[in-house]
Amino acid sequence: MCILSCRRINTSSSVTMRKSSLKASKSSVHEIKGTKKYDDDAEATISSTISRSVSMSVGGNKQRMVAEDVVRHGNMGAPAEVYTFRELASATENFSLKLLLGEGGFGRVYRGHLKTTNQVVAVKQLDGNGIQGNREFLAEVLTLSMVHHPNLVKLIGYCADGRQRILVYEYMENGSLEDHLLDLAPERKPLDWYTRMHIAKGVAQGLEYLHDTANPPVMYRDFKPSNILLDEKFNAKLSDFGLAKLGPTGREDHVSTMVMNGYCAPEYEQTGQLTTRSDVYSFGVVFLEIITGRRAIDNSRPPEEENLVAWAKPLFKDRKNFKMMADPTLEGNYPVKGLYQAIAVAAMCLQDEASTRPLIGDVVTALEYLSIRTDEDTSETDEQAAQDE
Repeated sequence: MCILSCRRINTSSSVTMRKSSLKASKSSVHEIKGTKKYDDDAEATISSTISRSVSMSVGGNKQRMVAEDVVRHGNMGAPAEVYTFRELASATENFSLKLLLGEGGFGRVYRGHLKTTNQVVAVKQLDGNGIQGNREFLAEVLTLSMVHHPNLVKLIGYCADGRQRILVYEYMENGSLEDHLLDLAPERKPLDWYTRMHIAKGVAQGLEYLHDTANPPVMYRDFKPSNILLDEKFNAKLSDFGLAKLGPTGREDHVSTMVMNGYCAPEYEQTGQLTTRSDVYSFGVVFLEIITGRRAIDNSRPPEEENLVAWAKPLFKDRKNFKMMADPTLEGNYPVKGLYQAIAVAAMCLQDEASTRPLIGDVVTALEYLSIRTDEDTSETDEQAAQDE
C-alpha cells in the first residue's frame, strides 16, 4: 500500500524550531537533562538538533571491488570462523524443531551450542534459493565482516559446504523487538516507555555507525522490528544484512536497488534510488511503531488505519492528537513532554522530501535526551496517571 500520498508535515505547531546548529557533545546530554531548565528548553533543543540538514557527498559504487578485497585479504576485524555442516548440525541437534527460534523468507534460525567453545549461538540456515539466496548470503558475510559496533549483531562464523549456506551469530537473549512490541505473548509485559526509547536510541546508534563511520557507508534498507534483536538488557542490535547495500563513494549520491515493503521512503518507492536519508525514513516508521504499538501495515484495522504512516500524518499537525497515538498498553505511563518530543522526531524522519529529513546523528542526539529518566519525568507521569483515573 502506498505511503507517500500525504502532504508535507508542518511540525512547527508541535515543536519550536531553531535553525542554529547544535554542536554540543553527546556527553553533555546527561548534564543538560539533569538541569531544571531542561523542561522548558528540551523540546526546542531536540527540534533544533534534528532539523539540521547537511549535504552528504557520496558516490561511485565499489561493492565489487570491496568484495574482492575482503575475499583476498580477509575481513577487517576478528576473522569469522568457518564451520562444517557437521559441526553446525551437531550444535543444533540436527536442526531440531525444538531449538527453532524463528523463520521467514530467508530460512530458519535455531538456537545452537558450540561444544568447542561452550558458546550459545544463533544459527541461520538459508533456504536453497539459487542465485538470490547466494547473493544474500554473500552480502551478509561481506557486510558483517567489515562493520563492527555494539549495536550491530556480531557474525561469529559461517558454513558454505556444498549447497548449504549457514550463518552463525551471537545469541540474543530477548529475541526481536517484534516479539515484545507487536507479537506480545500473554506471559510477557509490554515494554515501558524508557525501554522503548533505549531501544530506539540503540537502533539509531547502529545506523549512525553504518552511515557515518563505515567505509564505504552501508545502506541498511531492511528496517523492521523482526530485524532488531535485543540482548538480556534490552540493548538493540541491527541484524539481517542480506539486503544491505554498500553506499556510493565519489560524485554520485545514491545507489540503485529495489525492495518494497511498508517501511520504504517515497523516493525509494518511486525510483529505486537509495540514500542514507531513505534509511532515516525507514527508521521513522519503526520509531512510530515503537511509540504507537501499531504495525506499519495492518490489514486487520479499519481501512483508514491500515497504513501506519498515512494514519499518523494528519495527526502530526496538532499536538492535541498526540496522546491518542501512544500505545494503549503503556496505560498512560509516559512523560507527556517526552511523548510530544518523540512524535516530533518521528514526524521529521517521515518528511516526504529526503533533503528535509534529519541526519541520523542528530536523531541519536535527540534520543539521548528521551531515553534518560528524570525526577521531573516521574512526577509528570504520576500526575498524568492521576488525571486519567
